[in-house]
Amino acid sequence: MIKNIFQSRKLSGLCVLSILLVSVTILLLTNDTIDLFPYLSLPYLPRSSLSVIPTSTPISSPTNDSSPPLESPVNQTRVDDHPDDQGLELDWLKDDKQWNVSLKIDWKRCESPDYIPCLDNTKAIKKLKSKRNMEHRERHCPERSPKCLVPLPQHYKVPLPWPQSRDMIWYDNVPHPKLVEYKKDQNWVRKSGPFFVFPGGGTQFKDGVIHYINFIQKTLPILDWGKKVRVVLDVGCGVASFGGTLLDKNVITMSFAPKDEHEAQIQFALERGIPATLAVIGTQKLPFPDNAYDVIHCARCRVHWHGYGGRPLLELNRVLRPGGFFVWSATPVYQHDEGHRNVWKTMESLTTSMCWKVVARTRFTKVGFVIYQKPDSDSCYESRKNKDPPLCIEEETKKNSSWYTPLLTCLPKLPVSPIGKWPSGWPERLTETPVSLFREQRSEESFREDSKLWSGVMSNIYLYSLAINWTRIHNVMDMNAGYGGFAAALINKPLWVMNVIPVEGEDTLSTIFDRGLIGIYHDWCESFNTYPRSYDLLHSSFLFTNLSQRCDLMEVVVEIDRILRPGGYLAVQDTVEMLKKLNPILLSLRWSTNLYRGKFLVGLKSSWRP
Repeated sequence: MIKNIFQSRKLSGLCVLSILLVSVTILLLTNDTIDLFPYLSLPYLPRSSLSVIPTSTPISSPTNDSSPPLESPVNQTRVDDHPDDQGLELDWLKDDKQWNVSLKIDWKRCESPDYIPCLDNTKAIKKLKSKRNMEHRERHCPERSPKCLVPLPQHYKVPLPWPQSRDMIWYDNVPHPKLVEYKKDQNWVRKSGPFFVFPGGGTQFKDGVIHYINFIQKTLPILDWGKKVRVVLDVGCGVASFGGTLLDKNVITMSFAPKDEHEAQIQFALERGIPATLAVIGTQKLPFPDNAYDVIHCARCRVHWHGYGGRPLLELNRVLRPGGFFVWSATPVYQHDEGHRNVWKTMESLTTSMCWKVVARTRFTKVGFVIYQKPDSDSCYESRKNKDPPLCIEEETKKNSSWYTPLLTCLPKLPVSPIGKWPSGWPERLTETPVSLFREQRSEESFREDSKLWSGVMSNIYLYSLAINWTRIHNVMDMNAGYGGFAAALINKPLWVMNVIPVEGEDTLSTIFDRGLIGIYHDWCESFNTYPRSYDLLHSSFLFTNLSQRCDLMEVVVEIDRILRPGGYLAVQDTVEMLKKLNPILLSLRWSTNLYRGKFLVGLKSSWRP
């Protein structure tokens, strides 16, 4: 009898236990808030021409890799609470053999840690007939983009955070000591132990860059940094102390200089966390739209404005906003020997022919500059007795015409009001309808919808739901920026965004500048004009699907790997099919990847090099 009681109790216990197990299983399967698959990445659909290896097998870096360990987020695939997307994702997860797979690619290292394919094409540069007008500093891309990975400098370290990086950077990250010696009397940069330190001096900043900037506004109060003036172009920028200091005044500056002029000055600027790009005023237009910048600045920038038939100054005129200002800080302004007087007279003649007027001039040796103002209407052009330079015909100034296009020898007609009027003050201009969209009702509606969309997506997804550590983000690039909605939604974050407009798409770059943001034209089938390890985050929204029709996806990913710093992020929104193609390539680079809702892929670059 006692035995029967024990057997009965045993059966009852088993029944209760079974019921509990079934209940827990049902709960797990039906509760969308519980992540059942916390370590999954996108699968790869095998193609016959490519072999795959599972990334579940640990892959160690080469023993000679001296780069520091970088923290990585957990690879994770989130199950969306939207039924359509959830079903699609769960279909991917049925066959565990396709989880976490990578292309087997025999990656090679590039020769130089500072390799820039379109600026380091020595074969093409040697074939140039002339270098008189800086042709050798312009873009000369190889026929096929290289598929090598740029090595890290020896002892490379995680960059210092902003704003500390503005004043000092690791020497090992940009090991170019020649600039210290070359500019030792001008207080540009000095070496202090393991750091480069930037005291805020410059060729024309004898009393420091802060004093220089304040003196410019004191001389011409209408400039009103950070209110009337928001977007500035700094030509021949040195180590970009001018642009870096203006950030404190809510002014964003596009600093540019040629590669290797004064050795890696743009690399210093980007490592400091200051917006900058590699460019030169040679024989081709700068990759910016017409009428873009509020102010253009040149402090001993070594550009012969009157040379090459005056084309360099005509190029400044093209990108300067109607009514905008050119601050020229140079010795011909205040030196009185014959050579300097001749340069001044030539400059005076050229600016007069362009209808620029002098609105301020100082002749102090420490801070000597002249400020010109561009006209805001065509009336002066039409009243000139000598129509030289002539007005451009419409074909010469059409939209999207700044990519591989010769410099103008004419004056573009100025846009009529309201398109040609000065934007509202900052920060109002960020959210108001850009002046470049007037007369285009459809574009105005698209702009408003775009702004609303990005505001929601940023707060609901990018900032809090993706595996991105925003405290480490400062240098950001939006690879296809549209109206600049991504950048606008991040405006209160301590970072800046380079808004890229692909040359094959709709030209919205003028809208971006009207909003008080900066940007540039580019073709992503080619290499970008920047040093390796320049950015903390690259973002794209349905870019790769369009690129795949013209470009080799592998080459684009290699370029992204070149631009990103170790520990940097790639955030991609694209189609399911494109994410399936993209993820295996990233995994082959030993990146960590994370999928959110089957639509957003985040890749974290490691310090691994082949």
